[in-house]
Amino acid sequence: MPFVWTPNMKLSNIVFSLVAAVAITFGFSTSTAQGQCTADLNNDHKVDGADIGQLLSQWGTNGSADIDGSGAVDGPDLTQLLAQWGSCIVVPTWATLVEAAPNASIVTDANLRAAIVASGLAWRVRDNASNIEMLLVPAGIFTMGCSTSTTYPNCNSHETPLHQVTLSAFYMGRYEVTQAQWTAVIGSNPSYFQGQTNSPSRSVERASWNMIAGTNQTPPSFMSVTGLRLPTEAEWEYAYRAGTTTAFHSFPGYANGTNDDTLLGNIAWNSGNNGDPGSSTYGTKPVGGKFANALGLHDMSGNVWEWCQDLDGGYSSEAQTNPIGPATGSSRVLRGGTWNENSYYCRASGRYSTSPDSTYYYYGFRVVRTP
Repeated sequence: MPFVWTPNMKLSNIVFSLVAAVAITFGFSTSTAQGQCTADLNNDHKVDGADIGQLLSQWGTNGSADIDGSGAVDGPDLTQLLAQWGSCIVVPTWATLVEAAPNASIVTDANLRAAIVASGLAWRVRDNASNIEMLLVPAGIFTMGCSTSTTYPNCNSHETPLHQVTLSAFYMGRYEVTQAQWTAVIGSNPSYFQGQTNSPSRSVERASWNMIAGTNQTPPSFMSVTGLRLPTEAEWEYAYRAGTTTAFHSFPGYANGTNDDTLLGNIAWNSGNNGDPGSSTYGTKPVGGKFANALGLHDMSGNVWEWCQDLDGGYSSEAQTNPIGPATGSSRVLRGGTWNENSYYCRASGRYSTSPDSTYYYYGFRVVRTP
């Protein structure tokens, strides 16, 4: 874009045109800004001419365009803006960027990819405190509750009534937390299936809710050490479904999911494909061994029950936004079914709850973090 001078052109317009021309000439328009995108002054997920205009309108003041915090909008702020020119991908301060934009071979739903891009948040990151890989689950609305399957045409009453839920974006662990990841944080391993083939990459189990998310624990809970959290039950179901409304989430050849229980083995280790007690295949499996859903999340069905943050309670028919469950109760919710459960509990809407101090060789979890 060449600079063209015209009579009576205002000084600010001249500067704007010159800066824009320099930015494009030197290739700034194709670069990708990382970090917190401090030069995205109008919060539209890109750094471009509109941000230059806002900066120039505040030149010499201590306005919001004071990017470097020096007390005045000036040349160094303009330099920082040009360095961030282009797409503005926000990487949370607690994370390291792995991949900015969603990979179509992993996030297989085009609508979900578009929602991730529109959020302005990095798609794939690694949590610095735990070294756990996390994927962005974009904000959205879904219907929570009963999804029947062909083998189980009736839901438990605990899965009704159906209700609309609106959720903000969050990051979720791509896999269930493994024995190795737990041990690296806590220093010991509670799992029954340890010391076996591939046990470090198997889901950690025999972890109670209190061990994972409790306060004033000895040793400290996993979440208190890392700053991560458990998903709410609504976040968990929304992430499981990944745009589907069926009993079981999508996988190759079934883009809209399925209600066919005989196909569960494609996405879940469960009682139908786990092997006999005493065999080398019995018990938990290394994470990621089955097809992921359309968000790229593995083992949302089967392998281990996954603790949620919520206390157990009934559903309301009213629409909700970012629900956190009931305020009182004695049990905590688990989701997803396990390696020794049938397809009934592996459905998207299947619910289970137990005491937060319970430890069994099929209770595990995955992590969540707010951007």
